[in-house]
Amino acid sequence: MAAADHTTAAGGTTPRAEKGTRLGLPQAVALVVGNIVGTGIFLLPASLAAFGTVSILAFGIVTLGSLALAVVFGRLGRRIPASGGPYAYARDSFGEFPGFLNAWSFWITAWAGNAGIAVAWVGYVVYFAEAAFGLDWSGTGAQVVIGLIGLWIPALINLAGVTKMGAFQLITTVLKFAPLIFVAIVGLFFIQADNFGPFNATDGSWIGAVSVAAALVLFAYSGVESASIAAEKVKDPARNIGRASVYGTLACAALYMLGTVAVFGTVPHEKLVNSTAPFADAINAMFGGSAWGMVMAAFAIISGIGALNGWTLLVAEMPMAAARDGLFPKMFTRMRGGNVPWVGIVVGTVLTSITFVMAFAAENAFNTILLLATFTTVVPYLFSAAAQLFWLVTGERQVSRKGLGWNLTLAVAALLFTFWMIFGAGGDAVFQGTLMLLAGIPVYIWVKASRGEYGPKEITRTTGELR
Repeated sequence: MAAADHTTAAGGTTPRAEKGTRLGLPQAVALVVGNIVGTGIFLLPASLAAFGTVSILAFGIVTLGSLALAVVFGRLGRRIPASGGPYAYARDSFGEFPGFLNAWSFWITAWAGNAGIAVAWVGYVVYFAEAAFGLDWSGTGAQVVIGLIGLWIPALINLAGVTKMGAFQLITTVLKFAPLIFVAIVGLFFIQADNFGPFNATDGSWIGAVSVAAALVLFAYSGVESASIAAEKVKDPARNIGRASVYGTLACAALYMLGTVAVFGTVPHEKLVNSTAPFADAINAMFGGSAWGMVMAAFAIISGIGALNGWTLLVAEMPMAAARDGLFPKMFTRMRGGNVPWVGIVVGTVLTSITFVMAFAAENAFNTILLLATFTTVVPYLFSAAAQLFWLVTGERQVSRKGLGWNLTLAVAALLFTFWMIFGAGGDAVFQGTLMLLAGIPVYIWVKASRGEYGPKEITRTTGELR
């Protein structure tokens, strides 16, 4: 399969990446892990502490839902090993316009989510600068400049080519895992029950608290689809997309659950709620002083750059796949060096930069971005689960009765999980996200008109022939 071109949802072919520039299984797993484990997890315990220890329950539920989605992506990636992932699955199953909406929604997720990662990343840079050098970079202007630098470094790495991007991703993934594993395991021996705080720290019901907390947690798992999005650049995608998705999610699940419990148990609840560097505070509480916290902040900085590196690739890959099928502006197909979608990288990074700057004018910017990105993430997830259910129910793909029951169960579980995540994102995020989705419709009309197409069967105005 690795030697052949990939058939796209449109029925054409997606040119395979040049020999020697494809991601093997370790790099594909690193892409998934690197995109899932960003700077968000380094700040997330502080956000979740506001809901109480009910957040740990939310983590467990979201972990199961994310694993179901990982398996679904693996099944779909085996059948359609084309770049674009959820976009390709939605178009293949439901048609052109749903495919476009999925591509548009994921594209919003990618560049808006990068702004959220950058917000958390800046907090650790400021912490490290003060702890290591006594520098005060807490001013808004300094933080904006730091964040913009952090966004454009990964863009330049991606512009240098897939090989360099993959190597950088693997290195940063290894470096980010070491300190997180240390806190997740060693921190368990320093847990004090009094630090955990109340089960439900909100004024509402625990069910409402677990739903909103779960929506925030889902953003921490966002990236489970990374291997499917970059299928064109993965060796033997029919086999490795599923393996990379599941292996990467399992690794992150273990790290997340243990790390969250360790931080909750080592940092007093009142302090954790207001923390800007919870993992650094946790390791300081474990050993005293601030030196270890400074080391943790340094690794959090590396983690953030690695996550931004991987997500910058996805910012470009999704519109490129849709543009090849005539659903995004043609400029997104422009390449340099034979394999670098430079227009998508530059445009996506510009949009991320604008969102990042605007975030500093919003109250609780990190949570606001995360909930919005959660909604736009869940839309492609929902369609992917629905696509798997569609192909199983219609019998298009023959499987054994035992296999059919298992795959149906996973598809239904993933579908119900995505509906719950939309509910948990909250009314404001759903409203804003829906407006952003609808804003894509004029783009779809413009692209179709520029191609001289109209109608569901893409009849050309000039010849009247079906395409």
